Amino acid sequence: MTNFSFLLPVLALSISLVFAVDASTLQDFCVTNPIGQGNSECKDPKLVGANDFFFSGIHIAGNTTNPSGSKVTPVFASQLPGLNTLGISIARIDIAPWGINPPHTHPRATEIFTVLEGTLEVGFITSNPDNRHFTKVLQKGDVFVFPIGLIHYQRNIGYDNVVALVALSSQNPGVITIGNAVFGATPEISSDVLTKAFQLDKNTINYLQSKF
Repeated sequence: MTNFSFLLPVLALSISLVFAVDASTLQDFCVTNPIGQGNSECKDPKLVGANDFFFSGIHIAGNTTNPSGSKVTPVFASQLPGLNTLGISIARIDIAPWGINPPHTHPRATEIFTVLEGTLEVGFITSNPDNRHFTKVLQKGDVFVFPIGLIHYQRNIGYDNVVALVALSSQNPGVITIGNAVFGATPEISSDVLTKAFQLDKNTINYLQSKF
């Protein structure tokens, strides 16, 4: 009985670790059919080819002519069907001078961020109650990690374009951009809720909602 009691927390930890990552498979691969994000229906292995594991275009600069001055080029399971069940993905990030990749979270992935060109400030905020802000200026060749689920951002603080390559621990990490989610929800969140939450007047909340 004593030995069994000792095994219970070990078993619980093992189960939690199993469910802490993307679903796995008992075969070499499970190419999605049709292309999707974690579709359980696998393409017939006899019909799978090299192109199912191939993506071209990560070298192409993203269009940063938008209010944020940034562009993310994702390579998730929806773009690269061979990623299905493999638990990884990548993305290219382009940020114009003084542009930002706005505060956001990836609910299903830790992100490791590598600077290929440029200089930028990055940061993330820990969960309640501390809400500690970790920030760092990165140069070409530097690497920074954003823990799963935490709000983070990047800002170009130089006069040249920033190019970064990120790897994520999910085939479909998800993205929740804070401003869009809070002020651009459909249907919108009641302005009464937002005025109390952000301690702002209703006119300011209405203006922010109109922007998103």
